[in-house]
Amino acid sequence: MRRKSTLAVGALIGALAAGPLIGAPSSAAPATTRPPAAAPATFTHPGVLVGTAQLDLARSKVNSGAQPWKGAFDAMMASKYASLSRTPKPRAVVECGSYSDPDHGCTDEREDALAAYTLSLAWYVTRDTRYADKAIQVMDAWSATIEDHTNSNAPLQTGWAGSSWPRAAEIIRYTYNGWPKDRIDRFAGMLRNVYLPKVINGSRSNGNWELSMMEAAVGISVFLEDKSSYDKAVATFRARVPAYIYLKSDGDLPRTAPGSGLDTRDKIIKYWQGQTTFVDGLTQETCRDFTHTGYGLSAVSHIAETTRLQGQDLYPEVADRLRHALGFQATYELGAAPPSWLCGGSVKRGLGPVTEVGYNALHNRLHYDMPHTQQLTEGRRPSGSNNLFVGWETLTHAENPS
Repeated sequence: MRRKSTLAVGALIGALAAGPLIGAPSSAAPATTRPPAAAPATFTHPGVLVGTAQLDLARSKVNSGAQPWKGAFDAMMASKYASLSRTPKPRAVVECGSYSDPDHGCTDEREDALAAYTLSLAWYVTRDTRYADKAIQVMDAWSATIEDHTNSNAPLQTGWAGSSWPRAAEIIRYTYNGWPKDRIDRFAGMLRNVYLPKVINGSRSNGNWELSMMEAAVGISVFLEDKSSYDKAVATFRARVPAYIYLKSDGDLPRTAPGSGLDTRDKIIKYWQGQTTFVDGLTQETCRDFTHTGYGLSAVSHIAETTRLQGQDLYPEVADRLRHALGFQATYELGAAPPSWLCGGSVKRGLGPVTEVGYNALHNRLHYDMPHTQQLTEGRRPSGSNNLFVGWETLTHAENPS
């Protein structure tokens, strides 16, 4: 059963005025260790965001009617993404401008990719082959059609859709025998030739762009068993996270990503949305809005989760940054009034359903005390989808030790 937090939002506000230390580790928290630098000798499948043990736990919880998993599953099955009457809408060229304007296939692609993942989860839990076959239909439709992504948002769009596709493909390929080899090969070719080139070299845009692109690159690399691209994506990720989430140990100013061109104080402050006071857990986009911040934090959690499944656990390396960032954003998402030094005294809330994966890893596995993140996560269960690249993480990751 879900634990109920007894924290009250009002009790949180006073402690934040001088710049909070959010999510201090418990005495059981492990020392940070540096994981292997290279891709695994043998990739684990399914192994993109969710693995066999996680899926088995979710299935057993749903089948026994346990909460919050049963409620999360029911919400997923009631969504449009689980519909067996879904008709995929592939395009040869998906054109996405800023904020998906124009939207020539952008929403259709993201939603079809999320649907494929949703249907793959439905298959795993129910063992109803109709869901696996529908997931295959969606994946086959796109692999037979898409050739490119264009316009200014092409890298981000590719990252979002490219994060969902390999999750679905991993589950179907390795748990269902009804996907013909030639179609699997065609789908792999789509990921290798259409998606991977758009994301693997990263981005000098806002941090959530590059983190989402690296999530796609890591997941695709696992499905393709491409050690070179996996290593490249992980290296970019490890450089970007310290440039996205600030810790006091970084010094007076945040760290910068290689090649960013942020070589003066003024440039760095402008890049950090004009923020001049830096505290543990502040992100590069906190003062932009919490929605985009949530995209970045979600991608950090997802990449760390995939590397853990692949035997290269990056959670200890990013734990301090991620736990502080989740706690800092959760505090204000819960309603605490921001002090005047933070974003001019005003924040744009809307973090989204993005805390479950990181909270489970850091609190339940690594034993960090994360009261604000716990209150937000448990209070919003079951988490749904952000309709971009996040979906059903209460079902897959709540209280999941695997």
